[in-house]
Amino acid sequence: MKKIVSVILIITASLQLMYSQITKINSIESPVDYVNPLMGTDSHPGLSNGNTYPAIALPWGMNFWTPQTGKMGNGWAYTYNANKIKGFKQTHQPSPWMNDYGQFSIMPTTGELKFNEGERESWFSHKAEKVTPYYYSVYLADYNLTTEITPTERAARFRFTFPESDNSNIIIDAFDRGSYVKIIPEENKIIGYTTRNSGGVPENFKNYFVLEFDKQFEISKTFKDSVLTTSLESKSNHVGAAISFKTTKGEQVNVKVASSFISYEQAERNLKEIGNDDFDELKEKGRALWNKELSKIEVEGGTPDQFKTFYSCLYRSLLFPRKFYEIDEKGEIVHYSPYNGEVLPGYMFTDTGFWDTFRALFPFLNFMYPEMNAQMQAGLVNAYKESGWLPEWASPGLRSIMVGNNSASVVSDAYLKIGEDYKYDIETLYEALIHGANNAGPMPAVGRFGAEYYKKLGYVPNDVKIYESAARTLEYAYDDFCIYQLGKKLNKPKKEINVYKERSLNYKNLYDPEHKLMRGKNEKGEFRTPFSPFAWGGDFTEGNSWHYSWSVFHDMEGLIGLMGGKKEFTTMLDSVFSMPPVFDEKNYGGVIHEIREMQIANMGQYAHGNQPIQHMTYLYNYGGEPWKSQYWVRETMNRMYQPTPDGYCGDEDNGQTSAWYVFSAMGFYPVAPSTDEYVLGAPLFEKIILNLENGKKVVINAPKNGTDNRYIKSMQINGNEYTKNYLKYSELMKGVIINIDMDTIPNKNRGTKQKDFPYSLSNNM
Repeated sequence: MKKIVSVILIITASLQLMYSQITKINSIESPVDYVNPLMGTDSHPGLSNGNTYPAIALPWGMNFWTPQTGKMGNGWAYTYNANKIKGFKQTHQPSPWMNDYGQFSIMPTTGELKFNEGERESWFSHKAEKVTPYYYSVYLADYNLTTEITPTERAARFRFTFPESDNSNIIIDAFDRGSYVKIIPEENKIIGYTTRNSGGVPENFKNYFVLEFDKQFEISKTFKDSVLTTSLESKSNHVGAAISFKTTKGEQVNVKVASSFISYEQAERNLKEIGNDDFDELKEKGRALWNKELSKIEVEGGTPDQFKTFYSCLYRSLLFPRKFYEIDEKGEIVHYSPYNGEVLPGYMFTDTGFWDTFRALFPFLNFMYPEMNAQMQAGLVNAYKESGWLPEWASPGLRSIMVGNNSASVVSDAYLKIGEDYKYDIETLYEALIHGANNAGPMPAVGRFGAEYYKKLGYVPNDVKIYESAARTLEYAYDDFCIYQLGKKLNKPKKEINVYKERSLNYKNLYDPEHKLMRGKNEKGEFRTPFSPFAWGGDFTEGNSWHYSWSVFHDMEGLIGLMGGKKEFTTMLDSVFSMPPVFDEKNYGGVIHEIREMQIANMGQYAHGNQPIQHMTYLYNYGGEPWKSQYWVRETMNRMYQPTPDGYCGDEDNGQTSAWYVFSAMGFYPVAPSTDEYVLGAPLFEKIILNLENGKKVVINAPKNGTDNRYIKSMQINGNEYTKNYLKYSELMKGVIINIDMDTIPNKNRGTKQKDFPYSLSNNM
């Protein structure tokens, strides 16, 4: 009998587990409760599951906060598998590879005063850690105390709950490479600055900080490099402050902290963002603000994990580029220029790499958060005026990393989508695009490295000491298309803009008909020999020819013609998934993490963990087999994303990989920014409501959606049958109701005619 009961209990438990995994939930009231800021934090340099850290911040906030488990200066500031916390760091880090700038940390302790991060660190457990975008709490076991954080855009409140102790301490670590700190006991205040950075800053760069405590200091000390002193003021390579006091059991000590890239006075002004709010009131305001932004997209009819993944990705899509401006004493917007070191009027944003984010993140902002992106465009105007160039990777100023001239896409797509509704200096931005398209910049990643070769030959050769030449050529060609599109919109002379139209076809110069793939050429026009389509690096950027051959975003019809027709084109697409994940890493001298992530994903040569191929799953729509896009997009969402610490399949990259998921869950994707179209996949949820900023709504109904029902059987827009493989931005902005009948089997008749295919330049010459 006991055995029978045990079997019944096991079966019941199994059914309950299975039920919990497939049970769908409907509408929710608080989407921020479904965000997991720890998604992607289980990473290390050799394998990225996101390479994220828990950003405790407001949307696009100037300052983020994060618990620090890594050593000072380590780009992997927080990793999920760590078990000790060294401090709570104000951070501006866009990725571990770019590292941080303007950082300092706060660490509470009890007992003997230990200021060195290796000595002061405390054991912690995720079981005693609460992480949300607007609030963080953790128990520091070695000190029997709890730390809580809640932020504003430029300030934050800390609340420390201490045990009974004669020696409760708080250490302010201003980090190395030049710092200053001063304790002002009579005001319960500490001020200071840090100059630590990872490049891309003027010589006068400082992040000034101010901390105000609600408890008097009984002991005040500073440390200077490795020496603890009784001085109230220290300046050296590495300084910090330490204050101590007695506490009773459960006593809470509150600290208000803010910083500024302009001055101490501005830091004090930024501190006023907190106002008269106590910790819990500020926390609730942060919660409300996140819910406001996240609620612009409402989803219904999905599993709990799908909800969590969706809103975690949406959260990551609303962090970068960050605000790098402040509000002065007159209430006016000003910024410290990371380009020339001056304090100037107007907007400034930073910490984004256009090579990553031109693809989905910026198109997403144009679609759902256009007012914010208009401010970002105004910031780009200032960046150009202050540096002479548009930043392809800013952190906080110009950084030389990645390839392409993708500011052309970011600027053009924005104006084509939102330029008539939001006014900013587009003429200056157009001037900046023309300048960047025709000149090499002060560093390889600014302007166009190899511009003279590209203009003369129609491609960048691979034997003139310009690395990743094929990747540059393909991206320059697309960027030229974007300039052409913007020039048309601005009514520029045809003679002027047709140059860019013609250059946008330069991708054809690298097409190798023997392999039906893109292949680097030397200055004589000879293809690279020997050639391996599986060779990463060399002529390509963090990928191989199988990844980059699809980088003809604006002219898939032209690529189809080169490949010999739609059947050959879709067969090549199929091959990406059917081939084994073999690779040739010799150009890198070892297996880089992007290679490893492709290898272990079990999706052939499809490397979703990196950006060059992320649009490829949508390309079947151009070849007349849209059901394959529906299959592979859903497959990618299911396999490559989970709301867990290992939830990404590569670097998250400033919202790009997250924005891919958000777009794909909505059922469409911007394959070619700077056109009016989004290419169809299939929605993930039974219902999605997009609350557009213009007051209109896009309602997407797919009531039969489910694990097996991933195919579009039929589709209606505003009650009319719709067979096209794309949606128009201009029509969506009017507000529409889209009804989709989902099925378990593909409809191989829908979307198969030429008139249903998305935009290609070759069809619009």
